[in-house]
Amino acid sequence: MNNSLRNILVTDGNSRAGLAITRSLGSKGYNVYVGERREKSLAASSKYCYQSVLYPDPASDSKAFCKTIIEIVDKYDIDLVIPVTDICVFPISRMVKEGRLNCNVPIAKDATMRMAADKNALTKFALELGLSVPESQTIESKDSVSIDSYKIPFPIVIKPSRSRVKVDDRWIFTSVKYANNKDELRTILNETVQEIFPVILQERVHGNGVGAFYCYDNGRCIAKFSHRRIREKPPSGGVSVLRESVRIDPLIDKHSQLLLDNLKWHGVAMVEFKHDEVKNIPYLMEINGRFWGSLQLAIDAGVDFPKILVDISQKQEISQVAEYELGVKTRWLWGDIDLLLMLLFKSRYELNLPDDYGPKWKVIASILNPLGTNLKYEVLKLSDISPWLYESKQWIKGLVNKN
Repeated sequence: MNNSLRNILVTDGNSRAGLAITRSLGSKGYNVYVGERREKSLAASSKYCYQSVLYPDPASDSKAFCKTIIEIVDKYDIDLVIPVTDICVFPISRMVKEGRLNCNVPIAKDATMRMAADKNALTKFALELGLSVPESQTIESKDSVSIDSYKIPFPIVIKPSRSRVKVDDRWIFTSVKYANNKDELRTILNETVQEIFPVILQERVHGNGVGAFYCYDNGRCIAKFSHRRIREKPPSGGVSVLRESVRIDPLIDKHSQLLLDNLKWHGVAMVEFKHDEVKNIPYLMEINGRFWGSLQLAIDAGVDFPKILVDISQKQEISQVAEYELGVKTRWLWGDIDLLLMLLFKSRYELNLPDDYGPKWKVIASILNPLGTNLKYEVLKLSDISPWLYESKQWIKGLVNKN
């Protein structure tokens, strides 16, 4: 380890990406301070967490969160801050822009981050570069809603242009919804609060979601990785609960690097596509300028993105990392159990399952099989069992409270 960088603050201790970063960097001798709203968290449960630190909820009090991050950096002599989820990335990105943090934060420029996170702006930018995006129409405001003027065929995806929307000093978390007819579309739009607009109406692409993952050093691609989603929750498209490392698709890689090169990207990014199997076209869905939930798979397959990011931050000479082990699978166990319950207790209609999803019983049977070739578990690791015990307790508590 290079002693010029020793103390690292990782935010979002309850995220699986936060845990993967903590395990990666803590195992290499760095002092990893894990930040969260509560002292106990998934990543703070790891034996690789050096110390847990608290900060106010950035979703409800962004100013207090920023003030506390500055205090943590000064108090613990933090050399590097790694914000993990959007709710922490964007306040910290703004602080970097304003010169308020006395440490390294390896992310793209604030304006670049915000442009990439704006799905409406990203769609226009992608079209200018000649990339394929799903047929889309933008509703700028609640007052401009006119159902009969929209020509996109049903089912329609209703996608807020931003994943998080700031209202006063708090954040509203948005989500993608689906409409199968005009009545459902009208109801969803009428229930959408004004602050969430503009909203994008988009054709639903039937095909597999494909993620391409990158680490950039000031506009230069250093590392890349890809996986295929085997199971997702919800099953209509969402968080992957079982995924496998695969060779990166050349066209998706070309399109991803075209985007990131033109954005002069710095740090990590996930570029997400859906591959239309009928048209054989990869459609760009979004860019996330942060670590992703399935980060542990990349590390297990040989692309240690957290370590690469730290090496870049220390100005080390790094050769491009393009090779990794194929066929490695990681399973998020409790996420898979959530999917099992959805399939058992909800109808195909309630789950918005496409016709090509196949029989539910086959997916249920595969979930119940705990074994597989080259299968690893994401949170559950016998060498560091405490995070899984913590997650299990939280999952059971959530199930009890729901019922």
